[in-house]
Amino acid sequence: MQNLSKQLQQLMNRRGANAQYDNLMRIVLGDKQVLQFLNDHESELAESAVDRGAAKLYEYMVQRGKVERGETPFAPGFEPTLTVSNHQIDVEYRPTAAKLDADKLRAKKNLVTALNMPKDIAGATLNGYEQTTERMDAILAATDFTVGLRDGKRVTGMYLYGPFGVGKTYLLGAVANELADWQIATTLVHVPTFAVEMKAAIGNNNVLEQVDAIKAAPVLMLDDIGAESFSPWFRDEVLGVILQYRMQEQLPTCFSSNKSMKELRDYLAGIDRGNEEGVKADRIMQRIRYLASEIELGGASRREQN
Repeated sequence: MQNLSKQLQQLMNRRGANAQYDNLMRIVLGDKQVLQFLNDHESELAESAVDRGAAKLYEYMVQRGKVERGETPFAPGFEPTLTVSNHQIDVEYRPTAAKLDADKLRAKKNLVTALNMPKDIAGATLNGYEQTTERMDAILAATDFTVGLRDGKRVTGMYLYGPFGVGKTYLLGAVANELADWQIATTLVHVPTFAVEMKAAIGNNNVLEQVDAIKAAPVLMLDDIGAESFSPWFRDEVLGVILQYRMQEQLPTCFSSNKSMKELRDYLAGIDRGNEEGVKADRIMQRIRYLASEIELGGASRREQN
């Protein structure tokens, strides 16, 4: 392109031929960002680029102004950027920083599938979990689990147990959110509700479909296991199938429960109901012990504090 200042002066001196065009050029060529672009790309532009690109330059100014004033541009969430295409001036629309942040947050949320879980886990973070002496083992285990998966290592899951309200579910949610930052998908399932839904699914003949969707989750967290109504069918045909698959595929799996592993074994055996299905209960527990390490979680109830 010929000397920029000379060409701009020629354009500014072309008065009277087209008043509308002259006014447009006067506005465009008085814009600092337009002039900066023309200076930066002078060697790339054809001699006629400014003349032929007047409409593009004006479009850029108008749409940029809307974004700066907080108004809605014709492409919401995008801002105009001047570019050079085939030695001519063009305008591209690129996502704004706000849109990129919103898209990132949406993508992160999509990586955490929470089935019948408390809403507060959506904002759960490891930093936000109260670090008390009674919870330190669980916090360290959660950190090791997260870092291990982030680094692509084979990790052992957590079996968190303790009384109501000490933050077992919150901690699982915090781990899931942390993993989402590293593009690792997690499915959290509230076991008591899931057990009820599985019984209802028998009539709809889609038990297998739902079990298959959960058993293959990249990371699975079974919350409140042992709090569901006792059902030999759910234990053997649902829970057993899921755990067997995850053990075979060595998929990361975590649990939370109000029961220790020993207490869960007795519950699954039906001892409190006068049964003794120890062999079947032991089969389930064998898989849980393979998948996760038992960690007791203590401290004051977070629910009472809130």
